[in-house]
Amino acid sequence: MSAERHEKAVEKVNDEPVEEEAAEAKPEPQDADSADPESQLAAAEAKASENWERYLRAVAEADNVRKRASRDVENAHKFALERFARELLAVTDGLEMALAASEKVTVESLLEGSQATLKLLGSTMERFGISAIDPEGEPFDPELHEAIGVQPSDTVEPGTVVSVVQKGYALNGRLLRPAMVIVAET
Repeated sequence: MSAERHEKAVEKVNDEPVEEEAAEAKPEPQDADSADPESQLAAAEAKASENWERYLRAVAEADNVRKRASRDVENAHKFALERFARELLAVTDGLEMALAASEKVTVESLLEGSQATLKLLGSTMERFGISAIDPEGEPFDPELHEAIGVQPSDTVEPGTVVSVVQKGYALNGRLLRPAMVIVAET
Protein backbone atom coordinates (compact mmCIF):
# COMPACT_ATOMS: atom_id res chain seq x y z
CA MET A 1 0.00 0.00 0.00
CA SER A 2 1.38 3.41 -0.90
CA ALA A 3 2.22 5.96 1.82
CA GLU A 4 -0.42 8.37 0.48
CA ARG A 5 -3.14 5.72 0.63
CA HIS A 6 -1.99 4.78 4.14
CA GLU A 7 -2.23 8.44 5.30
CA LYS A 8 -5.75 8.77 3.87
CA ALA A 9 -6.80 5.58 5.60
CA VAL A 10 -5.34 6.79 8.92
CA GLU A 11 -7.18 10.12 8.55
CA LYS A 12 -10.42 8.27 7.81
CA VAL A 13 -10.03 5.98 10.80
CA ASN A 14 -8.86 8.81 13.09
CA ASP A 15 -12.41 10.16 13.25
CA GLU A 16 -13.98 6.81 14.18
CA PRO A 17 -14.09 5.57 17.80
CA VAL A 18 -11.91 2.61 18.66
CA GLU A 19 -13.91 -0.51 19.53
CA GLU A 20 -13.01 -3.64 21.35
CA GLU A 21 -11.38 -5.71 18.63
CA ALA A 22 -11.03 -8.79 20.80
CA ALA A 23 -14.82 -9.28 20.71
CA GLU A 24 -14.85 -9.00 16.92
CA ALA A 25 -12.31 -11.80 16.39
CA LYS A 26 -14.39 -14.90 15.71
CA PRO A 27 -13.10 -18.18 14.42
CA GLU A 28 -14.28 -19.01 10.90
CA PRO A 29 -16.59 -22.02 10.75
CA GLN A 30 -15.16 -24.97 8.88
CA ASP A 31 -17.48 -26.65 6.37
CA ALA A 32 -17.18 -28.63 3.19
CA ASP A 33 -16.96 -25.54 0.96
CA SER A 34 -13.95 -24.17 2.82
CA ALA A 35 -11.75 -26.77 1.16
CA ASP A 36 -12.32 -24.92 -2.13
CA PRO A 37 -9.23 -22.73 -2.89
CA GLU A 38 -11.35 -19.78 -4.03
CA SER A 39 -13.37 -19.73 -0.81
CA GLN A 40 -10.17 -20.07 1.21
CA LEU A 41 -8.73 -17.11 -0.72
CA ALA A 42 -11.86 -15.05 -0.10
CA ALA A 43 -11.76 -15.92 3.61
CA ALA A 44 -8.06 -15.02 3.78
CA GLU A 45 -8.72 -11.72 1.99
CA ALA A 46 -11.59 -10.94 4.39
CA LYS A 47 -9.36 -11.74 7.34
CA ALA A 48 -6.54 -9.60 5.87
CA SER A 49 -8.98 -6.72 5.36
CA GLU A 50 -10.22 -7.07 8.94
CA ASN A 51 -6.64 -7.09 10.25
CA TRP A 52 -5.79 -4.08 8.08
CA GLU A 53 -8.72 -2.16 9.62
CA ARG A 54 -7.50 -3.11 13.10
CA TYR A 55 -4.01 -1.95 12.20
CA LEU A 56 -5.30 1.40 10.89
CA ARG A 57 -7.35 1.93 14.07
CA ALA A 58 -4.32 1.13 16.23
CA VAL A 59 -2.12 3.53 14.23
CA ALA A 60 -4.76 6.26 14.47
CA GLU A 61 -5.17 5.74 18.21
CA ALA A 62 -1.39 5.85 18.75
CA ASP A 63 -1.22 9.04 16.68
CA ASN A 64 -4.00 10.61 18.76
CA VAL A 65 -2.26 9.66 22.01
CA ARG A 66 1.02 11.13 20.75
CA LYS A 67 -0.67 14.39 19.73
CA ARG A 68 -2.52 14.63 23.05
CA ALA A 69 0.67 14.00 25.03
CA SER A 70 2.54 16.58 22.97
CA ARG A 71 -0.22 19.14 23.63
CA ASP A 72 -0.16 18.35 27.36
CA VAL A 73 3.62 18.78 27.56
CA GLU A 74 3.43 22.04 25.64
CA ASN A 75 0.77 23.37 28.03
CA ALA A 76 2.78 22.24 31.05
CA HIS A 77 5.80 24.20 29.80
CA LYS A 78 3.69 27.19 28.88
CA PHE A 79 1.85 27.47 32.20
CA ALA A 80 4.36 25.99 34.65
CA LEU A 81 4.90 29.30 36.44
CA GLU A 82 1.23 30.27 36.56
CA ARG A 83 0.80 29.62 40.30
CA PHE A 84 4.07 31.39 41.13
CA ALA A 85 3.15 34.38 38.95
CA ARG A 86 -0.26 34.63 40.64
CA GLU A 87 1.45 34.76 44.04
CA LEU A 88 3.83 37.48 42.85
CA LEU A 89 0.86 39.68 41.95
CA ALA A 90 0.36 40.43 45.66
CA VAL A 91 3.93 41.74 45.85
CA THR A 92 3.37 43.86 42.74
CA ASP A 93 0.15 45.26 44.21
CA GLY A 94 1.98 46.22 47.41
CA LEU A 95 4.70 48.05 45.50
CA GLU A 96 2.15 49.85 43.32
CA MET A 97 0.21 51.01 46.40
CA ALA A 98 3.44 52.30 47.94
CA LEU A 99 4.26 54.29 44.82
CA ALA A 100 0.72 55.70 44.62
CA ALA A 101 0.89 56.89 48.22
CA SER A 102 4.46 58.21 47.91
CA GLU A 103 3.36 61.86 48.01
CA LYS A 104 1.94 61.57 51.54
CA VAL A 105 4.36 59.16 53.17
CA THR A 106 6.98 59.58 55.82
CA VAL A 107 10.32 57.84 55.78
CA GLU A 108 9.15 55.54 58.59
CA SER A 109 5.99 54.45 56.77
CA LEU A 110 7.95 53.94 53.56
CA LEU A 111 10.42 51.77 55.46
CA GLU A 112 7.60 49.75 57.07
CA GLY A 113 5.93 49.23 53.68
CA SER A 114 9.20 48.13 52.08
CA GLN A 115 9.84 45.66 54.92
CA ALA A 116 6.31 44.28 54.65
CA THR A 117 6.67 43.87 50.87
CA LEU A 118 10.03 42.16 51.25
CA LYS A 119 8.55 39.82 53.87
CA LEU A 120 5.64 39.01 51.54
CA LEU A 121 8.04 38.30 48.68
CA GLY A 122 10.21 36.10 50.95
CA SER A 123 7.23 34.03 52.12
CA THR A 124 6.04 33.62 48.51
CA MET A 125 9.48 32.42 47.48
CA GLU A 126 9.60 29.95 50.40
CA ARG A 127 6.23 28.48 49.39
CA PHE A 128 7.74 27.67 46.00
CA GLY A 129 10.97 26.17 47.36
CA ILE A 130 13.23 29.19 46.82
CA SER A 131 15.59 29.70 49.75
CA ALA A 132 18.11 32.46 50.39
CA ILE A 133 21.81 31.70 50.90
CA ASP A 134 23.22 34.20 53.42
CA PRO A 135 26.54 32.65 54.55
CA GLU A 136 27.99 35.44 56.72
CA GLY A 137 30.25 33.90 59.39
CA GLU A 138 30.22 30.48 57.71
CA PRO A 139 33.20 28.76 56.03
CA PHE A 140 33.59 29.62 52.34
CA ASP A 141 31.98 26.97 50.10
CA PRO A 142 32.85 27.32 46.39
CA GLU A 143 29.77 25.24 45.52
CA LEU A 144 27.44 27.91 46.98
CA HIS A 145 29.54 31.08 47.20
CA GLU A 146 31.43 33.25 44.76
CA ALA A 147 34.35 35.07 46.35
CA ILE A 148 34.68 38.57 44.93
CA GLY A 149 37.43 39.63 47.30
CA VAL A 150 39.49 38.82 50.38
CA GLN A 151 40.29 40.95 53.37
CA PRO A 152 42.30 40.46 56.52
CA SER A 153 40.26 39.83 59.66
CA ASP A 154 41.11 39.39 63.33
CA THR A 155 37.56 38.41 64.30
CA VAL A 156 37.04 35.29 62.15
CA GLU A 157 39.21 32.40 61.04
CA PRO A 158 40.84 32.45 57.59
CA GLY A 159 38.57 31.04 54.85
CA THR A 160 35.42 32.30 56.57
CA VAL A 161 32.88 34.59 54.90
CA VAL A 162 33.38 38.07 56.36
CA SER A 163 30.51 39.80 54.54
CA VAL A 164 27.86 39.05 51.96
CA VAL A 165 27.68 41.51 49.07
CA GLN A 166 24.72 39.76 47.41
CA LYS A 167 22.68 36.83 48.75
CA GLY A 168 22.51 33.66 46.76
CA TYR A 169 19.40 31.61 46.12
CA ALA A 170 18.55 27.94 45.68
CA LEU A 171 15.44 26.32 44.21
CA ASN A 172 14.62 23.07 46.03
CA GLY A 173 18.30 22.58 46.83
CA ARG A 174 19.57 23.44 43.33
CA LEU A 175 21.67 26.58 43.13
CA LEU A 176 20.02 29.43 41.22
CA ARG A 177 22.64 32.06 41.99
CA PRO A 178 25.73 31.83 44.22
CA ALA A 179 26.15 34.27 47.08
CA MET A 180 28.73 36.96 46.29
CA VAL A 181 30.99 37.16 49.35
CA ILE A 182 34.18 38.60 50.79
CA VAL A 183 36.33 35.99 52.50
CA ALA A 184 38.79 36.34 55.38
CA GLU A 185 42.35 36.19 54.14
CA THR A 186 44.25 32.95 54.76
